[in-house]
Amino acid sequence: MRIQSLGVIDDAVVALSPGFTAVTGETGAGKTMVVTSLGLLLGGRADAALVRIGHKSALVEGRIVVAEGSTVTERVQEAGADIEDGTLLISRTVSAEGRSRAHVGGRSVPVGMLGELADELVAVHGQTDQQGLLKPGRQRQALDRYAGDAVAAPLAAYAVAYRRLRAVATELVELTTRARERAQEADLLRFGLDEIAAVEPLPGEDAELAAESQRLGHAEALAAAASLAHTALAGDPEDPEGIDAATLIAGAHRAVEAVRSHDPALAALADRLGEIGILAADVAGELAGYADNLDADPRRLAAVEERRAALTQLTRKYGEDIAAVLEWAETSAARLGELDGDDDRIEELTAERDALRAELGQRAQELTDARNAAAGRFAEAVTRELAELAMPHARVTFAIRQNEVADPEDGVEVDGRVVGYGPHGVDEVELLLAPHPGAPPRPIAKGASGGELSRVMLAVEVVFAGSDPVPTYLFDEVDAGVGGKAAVEIGRRLAKLAESAQVVVVTHLPQVAAFADRHLVVEKTHDGSVTRSGVQVMEGEDRVRELSRMLAGQDSELARAHAEELLETARAAARTPGRAAG
Repeated sequence: MRIQSLGVIDDAVVALSPGFTAVTGETGAGKTMVVTSLGLLLGGRADAALVRIGHKSALVEGRIVVAEGSTVTERVQEAGADIEDGTLLISRTVSAEGRSRAHVGGRSVPVGMLGELADELVAVHGQTDQQGLLKPGRQRQALDRYAGDAVAAPLAAYAVAYRRLRAVATELVELTTRARERAQEADLLRFGLDEIAAVEPLPGEDAELAAESQRLGHAEALAAAASLAHTALAGDPEDPEGIDAATLIAGAHRAVEAVRSHDPALAALADRLGEIGILAADVAGELAGYADNLDADPRRLAAVEERRAALTQLTRKYGEDIAAVLEWAETSAARLGELDGDDDRIEELTAERDALRAELGQRAQELTDARNAAAGRFAEAVTRELAELAMPHARVTFAIRQNEVADPEDGVEVDGRVVGYGPHGVDEVELLLAPHPGAPPRPIAKGASGGELSRVMLAVEVVFAGSDPVPTYLFDEVDAGVGGKAAVEIGRRLAKLAESAQVVVVTHLPQVAAFADRHLVVEKTHDGSVTRSGVQVMEGEDRVRELSRMLAGQDSELARAHAEELLETARAAARTPGRAAG
């Protein structure tokens, strides 16, 4: 992890190794900036005050090794970023104005995505970060995680029934609360369908009637025009001397027909004149028939206009033409069938809801039983760990409760009681701590001080170790308020946790630092900043000297002897199987 222009750190690289890494240094040297830097990489709140005075921005870059098959890989790929050779590069920039930018795998991403990845990558426990442990929801998650499949299986079955019940209940509420609106809609549809049925419109009828209306309304003019055209073509029987088109065309045809043999071109014209004569005769015959068949009955015209008026009433309400009106009628009939079937649907949904509520109660009971069984084991294991962390008389228990509800519609029946329920069951889970004999168990938020709460969290994580752990744990001030043998035991437990995960601890206790696999010291330069050379890996004599400084405030022979004794104690624990068993 590289840190630039953050607080007292000018430019430094923090190399965190697998196993247990301890970060130490004098007060104000910048140890906490390591925690702050990691917090920024994990999506923590950006604060302009973190930017080093005189600099435009602060930068934190990190390289994370991602386990194969991790959900982190899938999330990163969804964001269009890359993981190369199992390594993910992330960075966070904070400007002096307080603006913040984040990059994952070389791609700019919302800062919120860093928080999503953090849930899978790092568990941070400090004087403020561990406050999540105080939330009952987080305590329930911790218990469920510890129980494993014993809770996961009934929880999955419960979740399926819960989601279906919510869907059924939502649909049922919609149907019943909107009953009046749906009844009004059904009445309107039924009225429209009745009105259309009374008229009985036919497809295309409006266009056909419009054409007939035009014809009937102009019958006299049409008849006169047809008669005049017929006379022009075929002649008037009452005027034998009259000249008509048919006679003239016939004369023209006879004239050219007589000499057609002398010129092929004229023969072609003679054929065309013959065709014109035939066509003229045909048209004349049709005109005569048209005039004879033309209906000028005013009663028929009145009937047509009355029918068109009825169709117009429909097109004004239900569509631009009769085709659209018929389409509306078809759609509305289907919708009316749905609305008329609501009563049957409500009855079906009510029966299904009651059956699901009974099933959910049974699933909730199974889930509660599994949690109760796991809670006893979990509490005993954490209590044993606390005994070795300078809290010998403390006892941890779980309170698993259900809240009864007055309205049966708001709950499910469990063990003869109607209780409230949610997506995770009917249980309210709370971790209780009795710090000494005779003290009543109280919620850990009220029963534990800051240092005690850190140790409770450490005990919880040690119990979790090896059971679906996150890859990295960061502890800040976990050793607050303790020393001596208790500090040694904290070091032992952190070392045990490091057997299955990466553990980073910011500490001021040499007893804790002695158990680390890697010891980093943060040192300021003479100008009060931490530079690249200000984060040193302590090995051999340098480590002994740092531990002696932490022990006595100075490098003395007595302090060195004590430091070497601490290191030997840690080495002996490392050589012993189950080294942190206590």
